[in-house]
Amino acid sequence: MGTKNATELKEFVLMGLTYQPEWQIPLFLVFLVIYLITIVGNLGLISLICNEPQLHIPMYFFLGNLAFVDVWISSTVTPKMLVNFFAKGKMISLSECMIQFFSFVMSATTECFLLATMAYDRYVAICKPLLYPVIMTSRLSMQLLVSSFVGGLLHAIIHTGFLFRLTFCNSNIIHHFYCDIMPLFKISCTDPSINVLIVFIFSGSIQMFTILTVLVSYTSVLFTILKKKSLQDIRKAFSTCGTHLLSVSLYYGPLLFMYVRPGSAQADDQDMMDSLFYTVIIPVLNPIIYSLRNKKVIDSLRKMLKRKA
Repeated sequence: MGTKNATELKEFVLMGLTYQPEWQIPLFLVFLVIYLITIVGNLGLISLICNEPQLHIPMYFFLGNLAFVDVWISSTVTPKMLVNFFAKGKMISLSECMIQFFSFVMSATTECFLLATMAYDRYVAICKPLLYPVIMTSRLSMQLLVSSFVGGLLHAIIHTGFLFRLTFCNSNIIHHFYCDIMPLFKISCTDPSINVLIVFIFSGSIQMFTILTVLVSYTSVLFTILKKKSLQDIRKAFSTCGTHLLSVSLYYGPLLFMYVRPGSAQADDQDMMDSLFYTVIIPVLNPIIYSLRNKKVIDSLRKMLKRKA
C-alpha cells in the first residue's frame, strides 16, 4: 500500500487487557501482586546466591542470571501494563514502543540461551562428573553467559532495525498490552512480509538451536541416570533435571506457538494470553520452581535466616 499521501503515526494506543472496565481493578491488583512477588522472589534468589559460598558454582551462577533476566522481562512489560489499567489515553510513543520491544526481545532471547546453557551445565555435571571442574571453569561459565547476552543483543538489533522500515498510518490501536512485533505488523501500512520472514528465520533458528541443545543434553543425562545403581543418585539427578525441564517447557511452549507458527490468523486475545504467560507468569514461577525443589537453596536460605534472626 502506498504511504506517500498518508500521515505517519508516531503514537499508539495499547488496548491490551483494559477494554473491559469491570475487570480493571481486579486485574490490576492481581498483576501488581504477581509483579511484586516476581521482584522480591528473583532478587532474593540473586542475593542468596551471591552471599552463600556453597552456591558459588556454575549451576547457581547461571540460575542467578536467569533470575536477573526474569526481573528484566517482567519489568519491561508489567509496569506499563499496570499504568494502562487506569490511564485514560493508554498512549505510547513510537520511540517508547521501539525501546520496549528491543528490551523485550533482548531479555527473552537471552533467557533462551541461558536455559540451553543450564542444560549443558547439567549434562557435564551428571554425565562427566570427574571432568566437571575442568570443563565448567569460571572462564567458560563467563564466556557462556556473555555469549547469551550478546546473542540476545544481536537478535534485538536485527528485529528492531527491520521494524524501522515499516510505517504506521492505518490505525494507531495496538491490540496488545505491550509493543510486540506481531500486533505491530497488523497495523503497518507497509508490507511486513520481509519482517515476517526475518522473524521466522531468526527466532525459529534460535529456538530450534536452544531446544535441541536442551533435548540432546537431557537425553544424554537420562541415559546416564538409568545406568546409575544408587537410588539416591537417581532421585537427585531426576529432581534437578526435572526442575529444569519444567521451566524450559513452560517457557518455550508459548514462544514457539507465537513466533514460529505458520501464518498469523490466531485471535488477538489468544496471542495476549500466550504473551502474558511468558512475560508475567514464568518470571514469578521460576524462583519458586528452582527454590522449592532444590535442597541446597533451601538449606542456604535457612542458614541466612538463622544468621539474621
